Amino acid sequence: MNDIPYLYQGIQKVMTESSVLVSSSRYLNNPQLREWMATELLRRNGPDMPTPAGAYRLSFIIKEIQDSSYIDSLFEKERKNFPALDEWIKNGFISTYTAKDLANLPPDSVGGLYYKQVNDYNYQINIVPPYEPKGIYDYWLLRSGQIHDWEHIIVNGGFDSLGEVTTGFARMENIYKHFSPELACELSCMQFLLSFRFISRTALHYPQVWADTWGAVDRGRRAGKASDPYVLAKYEDVLHLTPKEARIALGVREVDETADTAEASQIWNGLSA
Repeated sequence: MNDIPYLYQGIQKVMTESSVLVSSSRYLNNPQLREWMATELLRRNGPDMPTPAGAYRLSFIIKEIQDSSYIDSLFEKERKNFPALDEWIKNGFISTYTAKDLANLPPDSVGGLYYKQVNDYNYQINIVPPYEPKGIYDYWLLRSGQIHDWEHIIVNGGFDSLGEVTTGFARMENIYKHFSPELACELSCMQFLLSFRFISRTALHYPQVWADTWGAVDRGRRAGKASDPYVLAKYEDVLHLTPKEARIALGVREVDETADTAEASQIWNGLSA
């Protein structure tokens, strides 16, 4: 016993008759997630595997791990003491707008700024196309996809790699502020994995933008924590407003309106030194 290093003391061997890797963690038990984590947190960036592709792959893995019925039950419990959530569930609004619907909005409005982004970079207007949700959590996933790009604008997370960091951390903080820990965990576990891959790749491969990456984290957390539950917002009601006006209408606060991560994102993407 005296020969065992201090930090190794207390480790116990756990015996099992399982013929495959098994753990008390449902995440560690999933071989696809283990492979995703090893790849997405450790790799360098390259055009052969665009960063958004990792998010698409992860969405299927997390759906396999999570129990949507259990999450629906957490929603039902939560809505009893959370009027805004109850109203959001009752309304069940699903957006069907198209790029044409945004074309005539003022250029400096939320919708006008997004319309320019769609036109300039050939964006698909709906990350998640409309469909009939099978439950509350399924509806949450649908709306989260539909409003993702609006969240970029509302928290000033640029439409670039490190802008995703600001947007993602703002969302997580907003969820943990307004939802119970149990439900917040389920609603943010995918976002956590998606956001932290930016930090790990920065630390391992792109130290030039270390300060930029953590600055994006800080800005996102500050805005998400200071704001009303904008993750439930019906952005379609504020598309005609400027971002500043929309933030007031939605109760989004402490947004750094001057931040710009475009240049740092070029470095993070390996496109410039």
